[in-house]
Amino acid sequence: MLKAISTYVQVKERLHPGMLDTYAHMGAQAIEIFAARGHFDYTNRQHVREIAQWFKASGIPLHSLHAPMFSDYDWGRDGTPPLNIASVDKKARILAMDEIKRAIEVAEQLPFRFLIQHIGLGGESFSEHKFFDAAMSSIEHLHAFAKPLGVRVLIENIPNELSTPERLVELVTAAHFDDVGFCFDIGHAHIEQTVESAFEVMKDRIRSTHIHDNNKDRDAHLWPGDGTIDWDQAMRLLRSAPLVPPLLFEVETEAAGNFTEKFPEVTRKLEGAGARA
Repeated sequence: MLKAISTYVQVKERLHPGMLDTYAHMGAQAIEIFAARGHFDYTNRQHVREIAQWFKASGIPLHSLHAPMFSDYDWGRDGTPPLNIASVDKKARILAMDEIKRAIEVAEQLPFRFLIQHIGLGGESFSEHKFFDAAMSSIEHLHAFAKPLGVRVLIENIPNELSTPERLVELVTAAHFDDVGFCFDIGHAHIEQTVESAFEVMKDRIRSTHIHDNNKDRDAHLWPGDGTIDWDQAMRLLRSAPLVPPLLFEVETEAAGNFTEKFPEVTRKLEGAGARA
C-alpha cells in the first residue's frame, strides 16, 4: 500500500520545501497538503510556485489537498466563522465555496488528484434542508469546478449527523455523483460507530484515507497503536477494498513526537498487521 502523510502534522508552521524534504527522507511516497492559509497560503502565487517546484523536482506526487476549514490565517481565532458548505445561510455557503475554489485553483500550478472535503461542522445536526439542498448543491458546484482541473472530490466521514457513512452514500447515490468518492477517516469511524461497520458502508467508493488513532473518546489524531483501534482488523479491511487506498497518516502536531522516526516505525508495523486471518 502507498505510504503517505498529511502536512497536518506541522499545520501550525508555514509549509516550505525543507518540510517536504523531511517527509521524503522518512519514506513518504505521496503527500497531502492541508490548506490552512497560515500553513499553505493557496492565495499567494509565490508560495504556491515554491511548493510546486519542489513537487516537480522530487517526483513525489501531491496526492490530495485538504479543503480549507477557515478563510483567515489563524483558524478563526479572530472571530472568522468556519467554512461550511452545508450552511442554510446562502451567503455563508457561497463564501465557503468561493474560498474552497481558490484552493482548488492551485491545481493549475500544482497538480493534485483529490480534494478532501467536509460536509458540515463537527457535531452538526441533520436536517433535510442542510443535506438535500445545501450540501448536495455545494458538492455538485465544487465537483463541476474541480473536474476540468483534473481534481476529483472526495467526501470525508466526520463526527456529525450529515457525514455518517450512510448519509454520504445516500448523498452521492441520490445526486448521481458517479465520480465523487470518499476519504475514509478511520479515527472518525472509530469514534462514531466501528471501523468495520463504517468501512463496509463506504468501501466501494473509498479512494483515500486518513489514518490515525484515538481512545474512542475524542478526535485525538494519535499514531496507530497509541489508541484503541484494532489495526489487524483495520488493515485486513483496507486491503479488501475494491481499490486499495493509500495509508495516509493525519497526525496532530501535539501527538506526533519525533515523527521522522515514528512514520517508518508505524508503517512497518501496519504493513505486517492483519497478514494472518
